[in-house]
Amino acid sequence: MTDVTALPRPRTAALVGAVCTALAVGLVGCAEEDPDAGTNGVGKLSPQKIERKALTAVGKASSVRLSGTVVSQGRTYKLDVRLKRGERGGGIGQVSTKGKTFEMLRVGDDLYLKADANFWASQEGGGQPSKSDEEAASKLGDKYVKVPSGDPAYQQLSGFTDMELLMDGLLDLRGGLEAGDRGTVAGIRTVRITVGDGDAKGGALDVSLEGTPYPLRLQRAGGAGVLELVDWNKDFTLKAPNKDHIVDYGRQITTGN
Repeated sequence: MTDVTALPRPRTAALVGAVCTALAVGLVGCAEEDPDAGTNGVGKLSPQKIERKALTAVGKASSVRLSGTVVSQGRTYKLDVRLKRGERGGGIGQVSTKGKTFEMLRVGDDLYLKADANFWASQEGGGQPSKSDEEAASKLGDKYVKVPSGDPAYQQLSGFTDMELLMDGLLDLRGGLEAGDRGTVAGIRTVRITVGDGDAKGGALDVSLEGTPYPLRLQRAGGAGVLELVDWNKDFTLKAPNKDHIVDYGRQITTGN
């Protein structure tokens, strides 16, 4: 008489063995997977070489979009600007600081600001604007004001539209560099380099592992802001406003003290 209880066992054992074999092969495959497969290879380099590769790429780039926060001299600026290199370069974008928001446009050496009437009304001594202040400001609202090169605001703000100046100042990671984690910025794989003990307190830079190794995110040392850098070499139109859209403020411009 056949022992029916013994019949399924060989088939069960074979199935379990096949599953185990498949799992083992899968695990071995995962363990041997190259994290740099399909990348530009900078993840295999030392932090110093990664930085040099990134800075070289920046030096050859013609344009970039910069967004995030910058803390400078105790003041926090939130900005979203597009920058272009060259003799007729400059930048265009929006800046907010201390509750004030304005647009900036620089074409060559000419810098323009554009803001609403409330912004210009607040220029009058910082107190509550009078009715005459508000009336005067209403004529400036949503117009471009050309900033004289001798106005302190010109020196303060033109740097936010200077690609070369910004890149040189922001991307200067001073100190011993260490390799950081892999991650993504805007869906692009990155490798991080940090200054100091690896916790990004001394600054950190996330560099693209895809295509040209551009820096895609900058965390400034000491909590001085976080910026994303995208749209590298993506061209955009930069031209001065029409003359009928330009007005003269006639006083010294401030951006919040």
